[in-house]
Amino acid sequence: MFSMVKAINSMKRKEEAAPATPTPTKEELLLTEIRDLLKNRPL
Repeated sequence: MFSMVKAINSMKRKEEAAPATPTPTKEELLLTEIRDLLKNRPL
């Protein structure tokens, strides 16, 4: 019983420790699109 609780608690800690990736803002999305377009244009 104790080992089951210990395993579950360690799994919960791992989930809490994982940082959530923030969603990119509209400005970041636009800048990413511009960067990709400039990268792919012929010279």
